[in-house]
Amino acid sequence: MTHTTMGRGSRTRPTAPGATRERRVARGRAARAEVPRASHAEFIAAPDRTEPLSLLEGQALTGVPELLPIRYGRMASSAFAYFRGAALPMASDLARTPRSGLTVQACGDAHLANFGLFASPERRLVFDINDFDETLPGPWEWDVKRLATSLEIAGRANGFSSKTRRGMVLAVVAAYRRAMRRFAGMDALDVWYAHADMARIEAVTSVSLRAHQRKRLARSMAEARTKDHLGALSRFAAVDDGVARLIAEPPLVVPIRDLLPDPVRAEATEDALREMIRVYRETLEPERRVLLDRYRLMDVARKVVGVGSVGTRSWMLLFLEDGDHPLFLQAKEAGPSVLEAFVGASEYDNCGERVVVGQRLMQAVSDIFLGWVRVSGLDENERDFHLRQLRDWKGSAEIETMLPEGLRAYGEVCGWTLARAHARSGDSVAIAAYLGGGQSFDVAVREFAESYADQNERDHQSLVEAVASGLIRAESGV
Repeated sequence: MTHTTMGRGSRTRPTAPGATRERRVARGRAARAEVPRASHAEFIAAPDRTEPLSLLEGQALTGVPELLPIRYGRMASSAFAYFRGAALPMASDLARTPRSGLTVQACGDAHLANFGLFASPERRLVFDINDFDETLPGPWEWDVKRLATSLEIAGRANGFSSKTRRGMVLAVVAAYRRAMRRFAGMDALDVWYAHADMARIEAVTSVSLRAHQRKRLARSMAEARTKDHLGALSRFAAVDDGVARLIAEPPLVVPIRDLLPDPVRAEATEDALREMIRVYRETLEPERRVLLDRYRLMDVARKVVGVGSVGTRSWMLLFLEDGDHPLFLQAKEAGPSVLEAFVGASEYDNCGERVVVGQRLMQAVSDIFLGWVRVSGLDENERDFHLRQLRDWKGSAEIETMLPEGLRAYGEVCGWTLARAHARSGDSVAIAAYLGGGQSFDVAVREFAESYADQNERDHQSLVEAVASGLIRAESGV
């Protein structure tokens, strides 16, 4: 089969200027004729498939060497943890699968654990995608397949039957398809304003949550609201003689004073960090610069985050207003998206800007301190970073403890949310026309998810064996 390919997706418009709805529908139906929906079931590991461990080791070359064993240890702990860290191997595999040629701002890593709760600027809890390290214009199908496969893998980890898992995967893809068809009937402004606040979550699922599930949801919302900057201050810092300092928890949290025991070098680095904040400040809106200026940088620490992100440079920055009221920002290193080797390079020279622009395109509301910067690191190499608040009513689902009904409902909310994100940047009318009203695409992606979950288990086992043989050094339980 001949698959439709794309060029530099970052410069692709979602619709041609002046295109009528009829032409947009025709575009979607033409794509369906060229790349049948049933073809998305295809996944066969090619004989010349690049070994995932080789891809991961190549990706690690730019990482912090002493942190990489933590990354491999976390990935080796389970098939789902491996999947979370293996966005690059899956992108490499997806590049060989059919694609419709319809482009969106893709997440690039749309698995279940990369969705969650956070506070909007209006102080309302909203649910959305919350990780954009790999975002880039690309095929919408790739995000759907990664989300569906993550549900299949999570269902296996939770011991659900194959029949139950199939029903859940069908439900999440159907939620995406139905949502996209609804967004196709809305005007662009209505799509842009659509968001999943917690009062509407249950309305986008096909199952009614039971009383205990509603209580768990309410508890998650309450817990998310406690994850604010004051809570972070008590969790991560100590105040001594009126001076706040971040608490060392090596290797996960290491203050800069411990990374650089030489006082002269530490002072020079702190000066460089203040210059970084000054440059980052210019990427904020003017009124947010005024807000940031009320705070004084007090301390900085390197902080290990996530699974796939372990090894990249991530900094926790503690600010105080009037020596009392805290603000925590996270500066996270941004490199090229894992999608770039397969769909073309980003149009943004600064990888941090790529992340920020993609996040603003996909999220209904974004962090008020979202920005980017390029600075020289401790190794004197220039690196790109994106910054945002570290904790602001953030909450995530406990996927490992979910029962079938709860995981199905959660997956459907993720499917709706992903469709909303794609509809903001892509041609929802053409995508909806491609998807149609039946289950053809849903069934195909379910079959793909089963096949790829099998491949993920084999890849995870290869990592476990490489660790056991000493080929790869890993630290468990960190």
